[in-house]
Amino acid sequence: MGRSWFGGRWRRGLVLLALVLVSVNLRPAITTVAGVMNQINGAFGLDPSLLPLLGTLPVLAFGITGGIGPWLARRVGTGAAVAIALLVLAVALLVRVLIPSLLLPGTFLAGTAIMTASVLVPQIVKANRGTGWWTGLCTMGFGLGAALGAGLVQPLEHAFGGSLAGALAVWALPAGAGAVLIFRAGRPTASPGASARVATAGGGGAAGGPVPPSDVIHTVTPLRKQRTAWAVAAFFGLQAMLYFAITSWLAVFLTSKGLSAAEAAALLAWFSVAGLPASLLAPVLAGRERILRILAPGLGIFVAVALIGVLLAPATLQFAMVGVLGVVQSAGFGLGMALVVIRSTGPQSAGKLSAMSQGFGFALASLGPLAAGLLHTWTGGWETTFLALAAVALVLAGAGFFAIRGPVAGIASDEAGTEPLTENRTKPELIR
Repeated sequence: MGRSWFGGRWRRGLVLLALVLVSVNLRPAITTVAGVMNQINGAFGLDPSLLPLLGTLPVLAFGITGGIGPWLARRVGTGAAVAIALLVLAVALLVRVLIPSLLLPGTFLAGTAIMTASVLVPQIVKANRGTGWWTGLCTMGFGLGAALGAGLVQPLEHAFGGSLAGALAVWALPAGAGAVLIFRAGRPTASPGASARVATAGGGGAAGGPVPPSDVIHTVTPLRKQRTAWAVAAFFGLQAMLYFAITSWLAVFLTSKGLSAAEAAALLAWFSVAGLPASLLAPVLAGRERILRILAPGLGIFVAVALIGVLLAPATLQFAMVGVLGVVQSAGFGLGMALVVIRSTGPQSAGKLSAMSQGFGFALASLGPLAAGLLHTWTGGWETTFLALAAVALVLAGAGFFAIRGPVAGIASDEAGTEPLTENRTKPELIR
């Protein structure tokens, strides 16, 4: 195996700091807009009928541009590729609000930049032998960025003298700072051969490396023909669909309950803040078989119950119900990332499964904001929308159930004796 990216703990610490800052930058472009969806048409002249499309574009970009990150990393290096993606994100955040006619194209470009960076973050974690805590801190960074984006948009708007464009454009600054830090921290020193063995799904500890050779399932069947791979991809995609549907429309729903725009934006931020501990701990707990048996199928059921609770709760109870929904939804994201590693035979398989899960998953997730918005428009209320999302959550429970059953997903190259990057104590077949 090639050398680590950095020699010395302080350098690994710098990499971790850079990864967390990068992760924080990969959600505000979405949640800032979600928190002020009712103001977008007035501020930028966008046709109200295009609001569902505005919420869908970033996730649609996730689904169709996932291959850009690995392609760019092969040419300029992983750290430089992430830095470029963050610079493009900064430009997109500025362009979409300074030139109103480019609001939709700029939002799509922002989604492309976010996807380019996000698929490479787990690869850097794996290359640096990051533990499950590394993965947890990165997933928590996503939630923190989402919370900051939603919670600060109204105060920033007031600080900029009522300028919504200024409140949205200011997020280009941390994106630029993240680009500088990850470029300085992320210059790879590993050999090309080592880079090829890096898994792109993150994780570590109990869930961070290949299964023992005796447990490897000898197969040359492509991942797209393996049931476990599809179950993991479905779990990742369904939890992402729910997340983006919720973050796109929760603030609008809460205003229909009688809350002010500022209160609704604050609760959207609370949705992300409440889930931060869960997003940190879920990847760590997922390495424990007894917990995973309950967690994988159980999360979908909990999300369904929480959605119904938010729908039925009066305005005075929304703080508690939105908090519960944030906890279970964020745990689902952390578990989705962890399953990619736990249910794959080794680093190369984890990388392939990660690409499959994120590509398919985000394409599926792009339907969430659009479908939720259309259901609300067609019915004039929120009952049908929330019941449909709860039904999706029950399907998520089924995907989690099948994701932990049967043989792990793998590709033939993992059978050739890939050198482990981290220790693995997870059995390849949790339930027979």
